[in-house]
Amino acid sequence: MLNPLKEAAELIRGAGALLVCAGAGMGVDSGLPDFRGTEGFWRAYPPYARLGLRFEELADPAHFADDPALAWGFYGHRLALYRRTVPHAGFAVLRRWADRMPVRVFTSNVDGQFQLAGFSAVHDVAEVHGSIHHLQCLAGCGQEIWPAGPVPEIDEESMRACDPLPSCPGCGALARPNILMFGDWGWDPTRSGPVLQDLHEWLRAHRRELAVVEIGAGTAVPTVRREAELASAATGALIRINVREPQVRHGRGVGIAEGAETTLRGLDALL
Repeated sequence: MLNPLKEAAELIRGAGALLVCAGAGMGVDSGLPDFRGTEGFWRAYPPYARLGLRFEELADPAHFADDPALAWGFYGHRLALYRRTVPHAGFAVLRRWADRMPVRVFTSNVDGQFQLAGFSAVHDVAEVHGSIHHLQCLAGCGQEIWPAGPVPEIDEESMRACDPLPSCPGCGALARPNILMFGDWGWDPTRSGPVLQDLHEWLRAHRRELAVVEIGAGTAVPTVRREAELASAATGALIRINVREPQVRHGRGVGIAEGAETTLRGLDALL
């Protein structure tokens, strides 16, 4: 029997198109923090440990109305972090594969790492939860989504943003990231929606020749896993790269209990 890496390489070699489904684990090898569990989040952001605030509490759109300095302290810090983060070598592997075969990306990540690695933001990357690199008007004045500008200054001790906070170019109201947060009825999907629709049309066209590479997608928020399993249903060719939860229970799929960069570089060497 082939080892998992060789099995995965064979699935990719036999495919006519590739869907990459990426969760939060994709960015860990780039040095991005792992928010798995409250302790993991507090290790990344000690000020929130002192305040007793969990990720789920901070990722709540209500804070933009109730305490905008707190909200922009969190999201402004993340935006600055993502802007200075260099995508790990696994992203370059996927980009090289995209030069040889049709490749699309479905991701729950809002960090823009695929675009930094050279993927097209318009057609190649479907961001199901939106992007931190784009903003929307909190007041819903009708202003189209726009690219984020300068990050507000942030007090590292309190993790609160200083004035001036980002504002809407249309009406001057407070701006917020164009991200789907917890319990978020105000998220504007007009940027992400058409790309997702285009992806699903592409998947229908390639469903009989598709291999799916799922990377760093856990079961706690199963959006990415569900997409990967649905997309690979016709061929069964699912490659699940996940340090903690690599199990695959259907089709010809294979699970690899390693990190993203190591696995992608290993697959690239075999291919």
